[in-house]
Amino acid sequence: MSRAAERETRRNDAFTAVFDANWARVRHHVEGAVEHDSEVTEIVSEVFLLAWTRLNPAKPMDGIWLLRAADRVLRGRSGRTIVRRRALETVHRGFAADDRDPDLTQRARALSALAALSGRERRIIMLTYWDGLGVGEIAQMLRMPRSRVRRILGRARDRMLSELEREKRAGDDD
Repeated sequence: MSRAAERETRRNDAFTAVFDANWARVRHHVEGAVEHDSEVTEIVSEVFLLAWTRLNPAKPMDGIWLLRAADRVLRGRSGRTIVRRRALETVHRGFAADDRDPDLTQRARALSALAALSGRERRIIMLTYWDGLGVGEIAQMLRMPRSRVRRILGRARDRMLSELEREKRAGDDD
């Protein structure tokens, strides 16, 4: 086998490993921001095309790199993205410890509670409850110290819980 063929085989093998290990995670991440499946597929394809063009078979990119790439693509399409109800429901269930599907009132409360957060707090909450990332992964992805991510996450949780409680009390008063 020629050197060029060996290099191409290593490159294909490395990309296949990256794709197989991360496709579902990247797709799930994009689904948290995009409503239509066809657009989700288009964005995920764009992310993996970028990964293919920048692939170094000796040091293939990891899942965090791919999630950052997905975020860059999403920012480039920001006028066309919306938060999916399913992501909102996941966040709400994480706070309410409720396995049942939330009703419309609960969705509205969760949306209101998310809206009370800063952009960075909302981002960290979504990465935690929608993408299921740990503090270390979020810190790596956002390029900030773990202690800062922990502090922001704690503050965001407290704010969301108090906002959900306030919304619940306001609803009970009606």
